[in-house]
Amino acid sequence: MAGTNLKADLWITEYMTPWDIYAHGVTEVLAYQRTAFQEMYIVNSGAYGKGLVLDGKWQSSTADEFLYHETLVHPAMIAHQAPKKVLVLGGGEGATIREVLRWKTVEKVKMVDIDGEVVEACKTHLPEMHAGAFDDSRTELVIGDALEVLDNSEVEQWDVVISDLSDPIEEGPSFKLFTKEFFEKINRVLSPNGKFVLQAGPVAPPYIATHARLVNTLNTVFSDTASCTMFVPSYGEPWSITLSSQMPIEKRPEPDAIDELLQSQTTGKLRLIDGITLLGLMQTPTYVRDAIASYNDIFTLAEPPQFFGQGVSGQKRS
Repeated sequence: MAGTNLKADLWITEYMTPWDIYAHGVTEVLAYQRTAFQEMYIVNSGAYGKGLVLDGKWQSSTADEFLYHETLVHPAMIAHQAPKKVLVLGGGEGATIREVLRWKTVEKVKMVDIDGEVVEACKTHLPEMHAGAFDDSRTELVIGDALEVLDNSEVEQWDVVISDLSDPIEEGPSFKLFTKEFFEKINRVLSPNGKFVLQAGPVAPPYIATHARLVNTLNTVFSDTASCTMFVPSYGEPWSITLSSQMPIEKRPEPDAIDELLQSQTTGKLRLIDGITLLGLMQTPTYVRDAIASYNDIFTLAEPPQFFGQGVSGQKRS
């Protein structure tokens, strides 16, 4: 192709739809393993630094992960105002608990990940992401199944629960954890003012129905749910989280008040979230709101969601 100067010999290609792909050029494979649950790569990419890839789907990269992880964590923490106990499901890189631990009010964060081999690889190869969060005295790391942990810990209440699970592809370990039954388990372990955050997948128009059905499934369990859209360049498409609670969620927060809260209650400088950014995140786009109103089916264990496709790695064609 005219004007093309490719600088990578290895490409990780993620299928977005049956007609669209996103390819990352890889300069170095730092780790590869087929674990008991999934296929893992940790790579150096040409544009986005180090990246974690699970089952061919790009999870995060050192260059832009803050866009995802700050959005995943801080709106819920702000909504609660003073969270003390936080439960993180998934989050192998440790970046989610890193952001949780910024909050001075946090006394305990429990991270549950099913794949200990991925966590250990991230500890070794992605210190930029976890920034020592695994060694913080407030952190408890549990290698295990999120469903089993929830079933065995209903007496323990959490101020914030964050579901940072990989996409629900059929071959992956988490496709059952985006269902009404799972959300009911979450609700049982939340404190009365508790907040639940779900990484809720892509919100590009070709497959907005999945996100809309997730929101409607959450609405069968929680009194209020907000849909927030972000753009993470290395994902190649708009992405979303949902924020759910039995208490009303403030959709039009006052920016100055948010800035004061973050200044007094967090450590370190956030790169994305402040009062103005949060106000924007809480404004759900029209096409997303229309989809939520249109797609009324919900996801259950009998009919769980399933995101499209996996990815592949291959050599550059000459």
